[in-house]
Amino acid sequence: MPLPIAVPAVLAQVAALPSAWRFLLPGAVLLLAAILALLLMERHLRSRRGGGRDPGPQPGDDHLKLALWGSGEELWDYDLDQRRLQRIRTSEGPQQDAEPTLLTRVGPVPAIHPVDLPAVIKRLRSHLEGESPFFLSEHRMDLLDNGVWIWVRVRGRVAERDTEGRPVRISGIARDITASRNAEDERRIAGEVLHSMNEAVAVLDWDYRFISVNPAFTRITGYLESEVMGQSARTLDSDRHDDVYYAQLDTTLLRDGHWQGDTWRTRKDGEDILCHLQINLVRDHDGDRHLYVMVLSDITEQNRAEQELRYLANYDTLTSLPNRSLLSERLSRAVVRARRESGRVAVLFVDLDRFKDVNDSLGHSMGDRVLRAAAARVLQAVGPQHTVARLSGDEFTVVLEDIGSAEEAERVAQGIIDAFAVPLSFGDRHELVISPSIGISLYPEHAEVPSELLKHADTAMYQAKAVGRRAYALYSAAMDEQTRRRATLAGALRKALDRNELSLVYQPRYSLLSECITGVEALLRWNSDEFGSVPPAEFIPLAEESGMIQEIGEWVLRGACRTLRDWQKAGYDHLSMSVNLSAMQLLRGDLHGLLVRTLTETEVDPRKLELELTESVVMANPEQNADTLRRCRELGVTLAIDDFGTGYSSLAYLKRLPITALKIDREFIGDLTHDADDEAITSIIITMGHALGLKVVAEGVESPAQLQFLREHGCDEIQGHLVAPALEPGVCLRFLAAPVSFAA
Repeated sequence: MPLPIAVPAVLAQVAALPSAWRFLLPGAVLLLAAILALLLMERHLRSRRGGGRDPGPQPGDDHLKLALWGSGEELWDYDLDQRRLQRIRTSEGPQQDAEPTLLTRVGPVPAIHPVDLPAVIKRLRSHLEGESPFFLSEHRMDLLDNGVWIWVRVRGRVAERDTEGRPVRISGIARDITASRNAEDERRIAGEVLHSMNEAVAVLDWDYRFISVNPAFTRITGYLESEVMGQSARTLDSDRHDDVYYAQLDTTLLRDGHWQGDTWRTRKDGEDILCHLQINLVRDHDGDRHLYVMVLSDITEQNRAEQELRYLANYDTLTSLPNRSLLSERLSRAVVRARRESGRVAVLFVDLDRFKDVNDSLGHSMGDRVLRAAAARVLQAVGPQHTVARLSGDEFTVVLEDIGSAEEAERVAQGIIDAFAVPLSFGDRHELVISPSIGISLYPEHAEVPSELLKHADTAMYQAKAVGRRAYALYSAAMDEQTRRRATLAGALRKALDRNELSLVYQPRYSLLSECITGVEALLRWNSDEFGSVPPAEFIPLAEESGMIQEIGEWVLRGACRTLRDWQKAGYDHLSMSVNLSAMQLLRGDLHGLLVRTLTETEVDPRKLELELTESVVMANPEQNADTLRRCRELGVTLAIDDFGTGYSSLAYLKRLPITALKIDREFIGDLTHDADDEAITSIIITMGHALGLKVVAEGVESPAQLQFLREHGCDEIQGHLVAPALEPGVCLRFLAAPVSFAA
């Protein structure tokens, strides 16, 4: 059945009542409701006695009118039999002091919001069935039938029953609570937001004492709400700020009504945290000062992260030296100052010699330790007044300001070299000797732009390496010609294969056991139409840098195997062929597949093919290389370590590799009969090789005395000019047919 619900209008005059009256309203409403219900019942009875007509407002209704006007309530009366709702409220005149009048509206019950309707029915039924003494409800209604829902608070009770005790009439009061309901929702939402905020929020009174705090306040400061209530906010002040700082903060807050900034606060546990603090002064409607609202954000970690980012943007994390970005900034400033003061600036480009061998053989961890130690050596040699930066890898740059001459820059460079004369020590009796090569460029003699100074110093550094490393070189314009030659050579090398400019020569290898030539080593040569004969030491690095070594290496392997096939057909079945491999062929190419294809194509016995690799190549990636070499060894191919003793190999890894031979580097053989150290090293390598079951070959043998020493110490084979130089294929074939003529 329809629900007997009425909704009152809110009187604007209520808001204007004195504050003392407002506190009396809730209690007065209940008394007013009872009075109004009696008046309404009396009038209803008069209406029934008068034949059911509503006589409308009577002169005695002044009390009712004043009560409704003063309370802002609306009376409602619902006839359950006739299903008629009567609503009585007051209306205001056009002027504020106009006398209110009573308005009565009779009709059906306005629509109740579908969501609220089930609860309203339940509450009404509970009252009508006597389960509750009153009908109380807060719900939404469309009072004006215009689709606008407003919230009402309704209170009523059964006012009349029939002779059987069945309710026939219910009456009560109602009020529009939309504004208060919205305000309550806003307060609830604000409370939830405040409760879930990550920022600490505190309300302070005029004396900066805590009134309330949110949960984030406890999480950030460590103080419970009960611990700070009534306490001064100065509890959080940090000793990092003095009294002047806090006085200025107070002055700004009082003048502007707000203050914000980054400030240090102290937690309960005594830890200082960096916070972003916002304080706003909240005034009452008269403009008087009242409360402070403080919002606190812990930005300690954020600040630390920003500092780390700034550090990473300007410093090398491994050595803590300035990086390329900061170097560029400092060099630019140095050049500007030198230009203004007519001074000089020197740029030193420092590169560690053979550092790649250290990294590849001893591992990146040891390489990092070497770089840190090297950075310390350079800093110590240069002094704190100059900039030392790490660009990348093993490259360091030094900026010298206010130098008087090129000789002064050279003295600093020599000082850096001398600083590396003492081995780098890493404890556990582990020492490592490493040397730098240094290039020098000067402002304004060589360039006036920082980028050009760096480029010229880099060019000079390569010149220092070219003259034998462990040296420095001062830039000159002639060095650019060498750089251009390298670039031109690299371009010509790309066309060398197509132009048939590459060729192979072969150097015989002599067995001290069988006293005959047992094999040859294939060596690459480049006779350029443009540059003439280019030394391998010049074009092989270019091939590796450009990536052409893959294609050239495959060409060398096929050519050497074809030559070996032809010689075997000529009756030299006992000969073996040695071919050198580069790191790129081993690491990036399909070496196993290349060997299978080449051996199948040339029909060469795999046991007659030997692959030579340097220590640095093998140790560049020991685990991966070991797997690759094992697969090659399974084909029957033999493997030799070339230039043994000059790298930084790990014997533990060499033991696990499928190596069949060691080749002693010519550096030890050259002074074999004049240097006791070389003799000791050579004899140790021979003994160690034999202990590991390896064949030992000595390279660079040029004198009978060297031959005699090697024979006495049990070396297996020799190779060098004493036997024969590298020969063209036809010349080498004729050499094989003749007896060996050197004296034993």
